[in-house]
Amino acid sequence: MADTVPNLDTPTSLARNDVRSVADALNASLADSYALYLKTKNFHWHVSGPHFRDYHLLLDDQAAQILGVTDAIAERVRKIGSTTLRSIGDIARRQTIADNDREFVGAGDMLSELRDDNLKLVDQFRAVKAAAESAGDNATSGIVDEWTDQAEERAWFLFEASRNG
Repeated sequence: MADTVPNLDTPTSLARNDVRSVADALNASLADSYALYLKTKNFHWHVSGPHFRDYHLLLDDQAAQILGVTDAIAERVRKIGSTTLRSIGDIARRQTIADNDREFVGAGDMLSELRDDNLKLVDQFRAVKAAAESAGDNATSGIVDEWTDQAEERAWFLFEASRNG
């Protein structure tokens, strides 16, 4: 009994190659979502300067929003008949958003880096949309629009907060 591996392939009407293509795109965006979540929390914990309170609260709100999307992404992968990320190592192997382990990052640099990373996530979500549309996966194609809009809004807020003047 312990040697038996259950079949985790949820029944779907999508072709196997389409499932793989959409799941790969979703899992890439999930890995980057987790990387961006942790970086946003890192900067939330370590922000310093005259706008500390505003930035601290902004980054906490953004981190919560990013984390809130991760479950929906992973569950979408499962709904279409594939499997999703299993560990921190899996995330590290797949993420394209770079970690920032520097001891000190200025607040302006934090905001700029997070803005750019959110725009990278937008690109990931656009790749998900393209894969979903190619596969005829209208549910994934539709739901990813909201995730894209949220990432674009975060990038906009970060851009505006980092402007001088």
